Amino acid sequence: MSKTCLVTGAAGFIGSHLVDRLLALGYRVVGVDNMVLGRRSNLTQAALNPRFNFRELDVNEVGRFLNFTREEHAREPIETVWHLAANSDIQAGGRDPDVDLRLTFLTTYNVLKMMEALGVPQLVFASTSAIYGEHDGALREDTGPLFPVSNYGAMKLASEANISAALERFLKRAWICRFPNVVGSRATHGAIYDFIKKLKANPAELEVLGDGKQEKPYLHVSELVDAMLWIFQKSSDRLNFYNIAPQGSATTVRFMAEATIKAAAPGAKIRYTGGSRGWVGDVPKFQYSTEKLKALGWSPKLTSDEAVELAIRENLG
Repeated sequence: MSKTCLVTGAAGFIGSHLVDRLLALGYRVVGVDNMVLGRRSNLTQAALNPRFNFRELDVNEVGRFLNFTREEHAREPIETVWHLAANSDIQAGGRDPDVDLRLTFLTTYNVLKMMEALGVPQLVFASTSAIYGEHDGALREDTGPLFPVSNYGAMKLASEANISAALERFLKRAWICRFPNVVGSRATHGAIYDFIKKLKANPAELEVLGDGKQEKPYLHVSELVDAMLWIFQKSSDRLNFYNIAPQGSATTVRFMAEATIKAAAPGAKIRYTGGSRGWVGDVPKFQYSTEKLKALGWSPKLTSDEAVELAIRENLG
């Protein structure tokens, strides 16, 4: 019998890549997704595998979620939950803070309620650089104080706190993976996705939010999944928490815009809207320290710019 895990947000950008990898490793995978950002087409390959069972389900529908997971847990005990379900569109949460309350915090709260009810012992949580807020220098796992500037970051930080409290009550072990900006195939939002969509609508001009000087580390989704699995397999503290990012490299919005134009609409002009922030809650620049992850034995192969260029090719098909 293979070990069983539950993936929330299974039909999403990152979740679907994780599902594929877990199945390849021999796990039985139970997936749920509310399909707000998820797509059935992301699970085309997984759906062919008899060790995968997917249900379109909102984890905030507590009764339905508990009934479904109880059935799956009875069939073969769920050992680990990989909790990726969240609002990953930071701009949407800026326009309506209820979005992040419902989809980012309450999803975590209700996943933990289910885990306590069924006695599921382990949780892997998709967190974010947005929990740190704005700091000078490289962000370390012990950087503080933590004052997020986006609703998304605030609800992810609250989720981390909720997980920490659950460890004192019932949870046996947790892994918190703090993502950078992630790019690659199956994306449903983000700068590359937006740039390609805009250029298809107007191949002559690309509107870019901000001044183009925003600079952040970008990691390809395949390497993110590699890192998550490495952290899960190699760290065994009760609470494990790691930054994940390309080592010492970052990408400007200007570079991303110019690379997208080169691949999708050569000759298009860029029109910057101005200002250091692309939207409310945007952190214009940050750097991650990944020394802790490097000491665990994992490093990415792609630089931030290389990950961006690969993602542009993938999203253009």
